[in-house]
Amino acid sequence: MANEWPVVTIGDIADTKKNALVGGPFGSNLVSKDYVKEGVPVIRGQNMGSRQIGGDFVFVTEEKAQALAANTARPGDLIFTQRGTLGQVALVPHGLYDTYIVSQSQMKLTPDPQKVDSLFLYYIFSSPEQLAYIDAHAIKVGVPHTNLGILRNTPVILPPLAEQRRIAHILGTLDDKIELNSQLNATLEQLARTLFQSWFVDFDPVRAKASGEPEDSICRRLGLMPELLALFPAALEDSAMGEIPVGWKIKTVEELAKRVAMGPFGSSIKVSTFVPEGVPVISGQHLRTFMLEDSSFNFVTEEHAQQLNKAAVQRGDIVFTHAGSIGQVALIPNASQYDRYILSQRQFFLRPDTTVTSANYLIYHFSSDAGQHQILANTSSSGVPSIARPVSYLRSIKMLSPDKSTLDAFDDFITPIHSLIETNRAEMKNLAVLRDELLPKLLSGEIRLN
Repeated sequence: MANEWPVVTIGDIADTKKNALVGGPFGSNLVSKDYVKEGVPVIRGQNMGSRQIGGDFVFVTEEKAQALAANTARPGDLIFTQRGTLGQVALVPHGLYDTYIVSQSQMKLTPDPQKVDSLFLYYIFSSPEQLAYIDAHAIKVGVPHTNLGILRNTPVILPPLAEQRRIAHILGTLDDKIELNSQLNATLEQLARTLFQSWFVDFDPVRAKASGEPEDSICRRLGLMPELLALFPAALEDSAMGEIPVGWKIKTVEELAKRVAMGPFGSSIKVSTFVPEGVPVISGQHLRTFMLEDSSFNFVTEEHAQQLNKAAVQRGDIVFTHAGSIGQVALIPNASQYDRYILSQRQFFLRPDTTVTSANYLIYHFSSDAGQHQILANTSSSGVPSIARPVSYLRSIKMLSPDKSTLDAFDDFITPIHSLIETNRAEMKNLAVLRDELLPKLLSGEIRLN
């Protein structure tokens, strides 16, 4: 059981070789002018978002890396955030680069492979207990931060190496499945965006028909059934927004919406009004992708939600952020966790008139480069970034309005894709819960692995 396994400090399990536990360089030793297009990658905070470091790297020359040799990280090392978003930890993966440079806000640990498994240690530092320890021992003066001394003296449970590897394997398998689902969802989203681009931006079916290309050839090339191809016009015409398919219109959002409205005033919804359960409140963290993320919510009571009914949104609505992280836009999907939400004070929403348009069409438009440009064109740069007069401005935006039969056909393609994305998301959420519940049970010995 748990008392069979010793508690050791990070210093006890660091590799005995020199520079096993180091921080980043002094700020003056690594500045933006040192960055080059290729060379040795630098690990910064934006590379720390998942189990392994990744994303877009900046680089320094080989000569600069040599000068910063004391701040080198290699595959198998663990990277910790020293200041800013405390609690972040990530593994340096195998197969990308042989060496990295740690930036000023990170710390690097090279574990002793004879004592500890790196992946096991990653899961230790991802646990709620360890995150609570980091928070409790952080230096809160100024920007919250930690240091090498605190990390070196951090206690961890240390099962036998074989047990560590078994624990890391089972948790890693769950994370692998979560990552696979995430990659699949990215592929599905790209498939939907490609279809939107082909039909409603590039007008591929229309241009093909207008060129005189044989129908069977168009169907094979674009993957369309003849009855679907027949929905598209065979010519383009001039409009105020350039060439568009004959018969399609240019309309304002007001003509396409049942309602466009703001979230509540700040005084109407604040921390003191939140309760443990009730009607969920949407904030920016739920709008990070093109479909609402049903993650952790704050709640208001049913009575309070009734008072904020003008800021209530439902499945099929499209939510925008008008202050702060402007440009965020997300559709509340059909399989959302709740059937009703309340907006926070930095959001506003569009309820499509589904007799004339499609919510799917609108979300792909407003999350496209062209749609984002329209949303952000009325940005105020004074103070907190914000969209000036968000409701009236959104209503005034002009956009292409394809005929309803083509939009219905688009929905027929997109709805199963969205359903699969939502299914994958739900599975990812369940797997993450299982992983987080397993870790303390595995560490305590409550569950033992053969």
